[in-house]
Amino acid sequence: MTPKKAYWLALKEGPSNNTRKIVCEEPCWACCYAIDVDKGPREDTSMAACKKHNYAYMYALYVDKCPREDTRTAACRSAWSAYCYAQFVDKYPRDDTRESACKNPVSAYAYAKNVDKEPRDNTRNSVCKDPKAAYYYAVYVDRCFREDTYTAMHKNICYLTKYICLIV
Repeated sequence: MTPKKAYWLALKEGPSNNTRKIVCEEPCWACCYAIDVDKGPREDTSMAACKKHNYAYMYALYVDKCPREDTRTAACRSAWSAYCYAQFVDKYPRDDTRESACKNPVSAYAYAKNVDKEPRDNTRNSVCKDPKAAYYYAVYVDRCFREDTYTAMHKNICYLTKYICLIV
C-alpha cells in the first residue's frame, strides 16, 4: 500500500499502527496524517516529517503548535524554512535560525525585517551578495545610507538607480 492510500484509508477507518507506519515512509503524508488522522503529535510522525525541512516546519506549526529542538534543527537545513520557523513557530530571533537564514540573501532580508526587526551585521553581510536583497534591506531595514549595501547594488543598475532616486 502506498503512503497516499494508507492516509486515505486511515481518514475513512481511523488511525492504526499499520497505516501510520506506511505514511511515515513519506514526510508529506506523515505530516498530513498527524494533522488529520491522529489530530496531534506522535514521535513516529514527527521523525518522519523531520526528514524534509519544509515538513518539519509545517509539523511544528500545525501539529506541535510550539517549537521543538528536532523540528527546528530539521527546518534549519533550509534558509527559507529557518526564517519561517523563527517568524511563525519560535516567534522570536535565535542564533541558529538566523545563521541558517543567512545562507540565502532573500531569507536574510526577511529575517532582519520580520524577526530581528533591526539591522545586524550578519544579515547585512548576507544580503550584500544580491543587489535586490541589498536594496530592500537598505530601504526597509537599515532605513539609511550605508556604503556596503550601496556598493552591493552596483551589480544591478535597476536597483542602484531606484536607490539613488530614494536618497537624493
